[in-house]
Amino acid sequence: MEFPVRCFTCGGVIGDLYEDYRAKLAHKNAEAALDELNVDRYCCRRMFISHVDLVPTLLKYKKV
Repeated sequence: MEFPVRCFTCGGVIGDLYEDYRAKLAHKNAEAALDELNVDRYCCRRMFISHVDLVPTLLKYKKV
């Protein structure tokens, strides 16, 4: 649901880059955005590309 703070594979800190990634993604493709943020490892790049934001979907439902 929330973007992870660390990469699951290498343990690199990536959580602080997510907001910048989303902002750059509006104007560029994913590869160019990750290159600008200096995310070089393929495992860390996978974390960004495969993330699905479910928070807006979950906010539609009432808490029981």
